[in-house]
Amino acid sequence: MKGAILEKSENGFTFLKNIFLFIRNAQIEYNWLITACECYPENRSYAEMLSKEYCWISGKQLTEMVNEENFQWIWGVLSAFPPNISLEEVLKYQLPEADGYSGFWKNPISIQHPLAEIELVAWDGSLTILISKKDTIIEEFQRNSPLSEDLEKYNKR
Repeated sequence: MKGAILEKSENGFTFLKNIFLFIRNAQIEYNWLITACECYPENRSYAEMLSKEYCWISGKQLTEMVNEENFQWIWGVLSAFPPNISLEEVLKYQLPEADGYSGFWKNPISIQHPLAEIELVAWDGSLTILISKKDTIIEEFQRNSPLSEDLEKYNKR
């Protein structure tokens, strides 16, 4: 498992469209649980959907939403699940949170939800954390986002 953090002033690090480009649209392969979300899309249906305790959305739907309106995410945890894992299974566990979860800042890094394969966190509009069980996703992110840093190295400072 690897992680990366992007906190430098790279254009668009709190906007998912760029993040998805950095990971070569791997998000499409998953279903996403969105929790602890604070964002302000202009589209009322998106705003309503994301204002609830959680949102369950396919990678295709998430990509379409972001392509239609690439709004800024201030807070939020986006947890990725393989398509064979149901929402019912996911909800048997505690919902992931952004603020208040200390596991981002401890080594070894970990994903909050035990069934998730990727965790993407918007942290206070100032940084993005990406953790994945697939090392290639983090490697791709870091290759395409040169100002990002290895999260475990960051935590050692």
